[in-house]
Amino acid sequence: MASTKRDFLTLLDFSAEELDAIIRRAIFLRNHSGERTLVGRTGVLVFQMKSTRTRVAFDAGMAQLGGHMVVLSPQDSQLGRGEPIEDTARVLSEMVDVVVVRTAEQSDIETLAASASIPIINAMSTRYHPCQLLADVQTFEELRGPISGATVAFVGDGYNMCHSYINAARQWGFNLKIACPPGYTPDAELLAHSNNAQLVETPREAVESADLVVTDVWSSMGHEGEESERLAVFSGYQINPAMLDYASDDVLFMHCLPAHRGEEVSEDVLDDPRSAVYHEAGNRLHSQKALLEFVINGGW
Repeated sequence: MASTKRDFLTLLDFSAEELDAIIRRAIFLRNHSGERTLVGRTGVLVFQMKSTRTRVAFDAGMAQLGGHMVVLSPQDSQLGRGEPIEDTARVLSEMVDVVVVRTAEQSDIETLAASASIPIINAMSTRYHPCQLLADVQTFEELRGPISGATVAFVGDGYNMCHSYINAARQWGFNLKIACPPGYTPDAELLAHSNNAQLVETPREAVESADLVVTDVWSSMGHEGEESERLAVFSGYQINPAMLDYASDDVLFMHCLPAHRGEEVSEDVLDDPRSAVYHEAGNRLHSQKALLEFVINGGW
């Protein structure tokens, strides 16, 4: 276990300089295979909600770095039978080097971190999705250069991805324009603490002259049963090639995936030349490898 415990619950847990170092390391790892920096290390993936990219990237990434991941679903662990989070945290701290957790409540992740003596990584809650932002920033900087000073548009639901983009704008110094339907805007207090994120009236206003355009599904995990209502509310917020035409000439489009073609994205936009979604998805592996190195080794 690292001498200095570093949790990654939101992007604000690390300094801007540390986040930049993780991105630089992730870019290096994308281009250099064979790094074996976590030999003999073990982590646990505690996933109480579904996952493809996050789970595979952490599992494969740890293996590629020489370590091992144990995967626990709610059916596999005593958390699913009501064991207190604090007890689980203390037990896992005796056995492994890091816990990666995906669960609905951000407060549960914070409780786990407060009770554990090993690093805790937030693999997504209904409040934040910080690991995705590492991959997004890595992708932008690989393809377009530094994101600092860029203009980013977030169009859609002011939910966990939007919240993490607000934090990212603060940490990386880009300008964020957010377009959401009334009643689906991001947390007002979080927005108030950002000097470079603002709400705008329409998707077009957000996208105009943007260097990066981002969206997410209209009905995410935690919105079960709201799908029909949300389809109607968000109908004017679809990202399509015509919408991207309002952005800068070298705009990139990103989506954390999975996407619902015909809803938040048109059938063709993921395959548009301006789309970086598959490069972005691949960078989940490299950015999460860099993150694992950082928290397990206590920084660089």
